[in-house]
Amino acid sequence: MITLTSDFGTPYPASMKGVILERCDARLVDIGHEFPRQDIRAAAFWLTQVLPEFPPAVHLVVVDPGVGTDRAALVVRAGDHLLVGPDNGVLMPPARELASGGDGDFDTDIDAYELDIENPRSSTFHGRDIFAPGAALVHETGIDHLPELDALSPASDVADLELPAPDVRIDGANGEVLVVDDFGNVITNVPGDVLEGFDRISVNGTPAPVVPSYAHAEVGEAVVTVGSHGNVEFAVNQGRGDEAFDLAAGDAIALEFE
Repeated sequence: MITLTSDFGTPYPASMKGVILERCDARLVDIGHEFPRQDIRAAAFWLTQVLPEFPPAVHLVVVDPGVGTDRAALVVRAGDHLLVGPDNGVLMPPARELASGGDGDFDTDIDAYELDIENPRSSTFHGRDIFAPGAALVHETGIDHLPELDALSPASDVADLELPAPDVRIDGANGEVLVVDDFGNVITNVPGDVLEGFDRISVNGTPAPVVPSYAHAEVGEAVVTVGSHGNVEFAVNQGRGDEAFDLAAGDAIALEFE
């Protein structure tokens, strides 16, 4: 299996699939191609949530605002999985999840290689010209034989990305909005267990009830809950939490426990 993730929209992913299918008979599964454009952090966060649900696979990830520059192309072995994509940090949070359950230890079960695909056709579409051929190559080679590939060499100084950590106190927490999903749910970096024992909290000065799920509130009511990712989330039952709380990705949040 090869999974594909990008911010390309349509029709560029089809070109990557064509390149792969010319080279191997892997089953292709789309993670998504509508990720926020050039937003490495959003892609990395969502991949930490999605990729651990898969059996061992090759994961092709192309969110690459540095395309055409001297940033390296990488193949990262994370446990029984392989990730292929740009050396801009996007691969490392999901690699840690896949290799070590998110304990943050880079050395636990991760190896990184630079990928050298000669004479790419363009300097603006490395998804098609470098990463897709690389994904097919490592799929056909197999995870146990990566060191034998001439196209791979051990990587050093790999770009990393750390999702921001919250400041949690007895009386509240300060954090940040990581992403807003398509429903308008505002997903933060604050762990959901801080809500235990509270019926209401204040979000940037606005009080809201704490509920176990959206439908525990009236339609249109703004709420605080714990999402499937395990973090504090601001939402509206059958509405948009980003509009109700006036928040967007990257905004600071201050929680006060009542």
